[in-house]
Amino acid sequence: MTAGITVLISADLEGISGIVHVTETNPGGYDYERSRMRMTAEVNAAVAGVLDAEPDAVVLVADAHGPYRNLLVEELDRRARLVRGKPRPLGMMAGLDAGADAVLFVGYHARAGSGPAVLAHTMSDAVLEVRLNGRPVGEIGLNAALAGHFGVPVVLLSGDDVACAELLDLVPGTVTVEVKRALGQAAAEVLHPAEAQERLRQAASRAVRQRGQPQPLVLSEPVEVEVDLSAPYTVDLATLVPGFARVPGARTVTFTGRDMAEAYRGVQLLVQLGQIKPG
Repeated sequence: MTAGITVLISADLEGISGIVHVTETNPGGYDYERSRMRMTAEVNAAVAGVLDAEPDAVVLVADAHGPYRNLLVEELDRRARLVRGKPRPLGMMAGLDAGADAVLFVGYHARAGSGPAVLAHTMSDAVLEVRLNGRPVGEIGLNAALAGHFGVPVVLLSGDDVACAELLDLVPGTVTVEVKRALGQAAAEVLHPAEAQERLRQAASRAVRQRGQPQPLVLSEPVEVEVDLSAPYTVDLATLVPGFARVPGARTVTFTGRDMAEAYRGVQLLVQLGQIKPG
């Protein structure tokens, strides 16, 4: 194998084994601190798997949940480099522009509107659905397409069964690790954390070894973006942005990204606008 590759691990929290409820994913919530521990352990399993396959690899870990400050820094595998905090370029995929050769999604969840799926949503509750060139996508599709813009394949995803199927529909040949089977938005049949970590380490090693199999998800450009928003006020704010337009009679904002990177930034902006309340 070629030495010195760079691997980006983008880590979310909702798809970590054992997590089923929103309070477990929010700072200050019930069991959030325990969730952080399990998130860090599963990321460490992925890091170990990458380095089992490629001992000289550079491994970047992007903390990609909520405030982007969830992973326990002192408990993270010391062989990895961590990207944390927000706002930052490329959001959940920070580090992608450093010349990555492969991307792993750890702890990911299904898109808003799919289900039954554990904690399914897209970026935030402000967003009901995102469509790229007419195709509904969630964070999995958005991030995979952004990786594809840089010519990088997504080689692994861990999460519930619905999230795994969502990526396989977009990128056939990707390795998936089903750490729980969804029973609803806040219910699942879950693996023991130690079992999930063992499976993830083995899968990460296999995914990196066969990283040439899945192809990068490359969308035709320019990218036509439609975003259905939950609050009419957010639509009002969005129409103040040059190039953004409201679909008459709907809560839908449309715009065109010159490429996937620009389309991604536009969606990020709409998510931030969704946090502004009337007043």
